[in-house]
Amino acid sequence: MTDTRRTLGSSGEFAACDYLERQGYRILARNARADRVELDVIAQRGALVAFVEVKTRRGAACGSAAEAVDARKQARIARGAAAWLRASGLRARSVRFDVITCEPAPDGAFRVTHWPGAFDASD
Repeated sequence: MTDTRRTLGSSGEFAACDYLERQGYRILARNARADRVELDVIAQRGALVAFVEVKTRRGAACGSAAEAVDARKQARIARGAAAWLRASGLRARSVRFDVITCEPAPDGAFRVTHWPGAFDASD
């Protein structure tokens, strides 16, 4: 991965975390690794723990960011989430899998779109 892509991705993750915090979530972890899976953001609001895949794109030329979270990626995230929960000892009453997409806006900020419950781990 090039430094430019890594910087863009990191900036998008910061924007996603900022958005989540403004929505009342507490960020538990960023870029956590569990069962050889990287989990972009793990956030909690009340009894809910959300595992959030963050996709950042410069534009739609390469397809939408949300399309990049295919069934294979969803299964990996679910597997990593289960391993992270076991390792952390956190007792979550509710678990959800979200996708957040970030696209740079003309003003330099990010346009953040949040899909709560974007996929189900049983799919």
